[in-house]
Amino acid sequence: MGMTIYGCGPDEAILFLQMAPRFGVTPTITEAAVTEANIEQALGNRCISVGHKNHITDSTLLALSKIGVTYISTRSIGCNHIDVGYAESVGICVETVAYSPDSVADYTLMLMLMAVRNAKSMIRRAAIHDYRLHDVRGKELRDLTIGVIGTGRIGAAVMDRLRGFGCRILAHDTRPKTAADYVPLDDLLHMSDIVTLHTPLNPDTHHLLNRQRIERLKHGAFIINTGRGSLLDTEALVPALESGRLGGAALDVLEGEEGIFYADCRNRPIESELLLRLQELPNVLISPHTAYYTDHALSDAVENSIVNCLKFESRNQHG
Repeated sequence: MGMTIYGCGPDEAILFLQMAPRFGVTPTITEAAVTEANIEQALGNRCISVGHKNHITDSTLLALSKIGVTYISTRSIGCNHIDVGYAESVGICVETVAYSPDSVADYTLMLMLMAVRNAKSMIRRAAIHDYRLHDVRGKELRDLTIGVIGTGRIGAAVMDRLRGFGCRILAHDTRPKTAADYVPLDDLLHMSDIVTLHTPLNPDTHHLLNRQRIERLKHGAFIINTGRGSLLDTEALVPALESGRLGGAALDVLEGEEGIFYADCRNRPIESELLLRLQELPNVLISPHTAYYTDHALSDAVENSIVNCLKFESRNQHG
């Protein structure tokens, strides 16, 4: 079976080339994201695999459909970069991949600990040989209440880790999925010292933390986002941080990250004013959508992308 892999970085390419023969798959690999300009690379292949870094336009989906593509595997847990409904309307099935939730869960815990221990300021000071203690003492997780919004595989893995710290854990989900202390969203925001976001991004969760909900947070609370940038209204978040009403934030994802994250921007202007304002704050950590990026998770994503394509082909042959 042939399969075209778009948006494929060098590290993923090595894994695809290693794994594909084991599954009887012939991969066509390109680092470029899928567009109407390069759909010919999918000619003859019903299945393609795409990355999460670029939005796929409806016109590209239509063009893919016209050349016979019927299945897209996105190497991500989320699929907010593809209009799945439109894809289905033109005869293309879109599926996500499962990968080890431990990658994002570990990273989320790291960001929490860094946030409550003033790590950004400490590391910056030490780098210029200023070894004085921080003006503000750190906090211990066992003394805090952590609010987990979204309790799927990643949210559940975060809660598993938090239990070892002895903190109070509150959870919110439209469909409770695991043993936890579930509370209404407003109660969680009002009671939590740290709020961490692990819900999928869809029309219902866009700006889930909007201005009104950010105002309901405890004075001095921290926000952690390793989900998707648009779960959080960044325009409302920035003034709440600048005024000192919030204790800090650690953001691995950001609204408007496309074209900035994953690029070397050292010698070009950053066009996101909100990103620049956030990075100036000593209590805000920014990382470039990297929580998922571990050996284990990347290997899972590549293997499951291949397996999903084979399962789809098998269903079609026997259905």
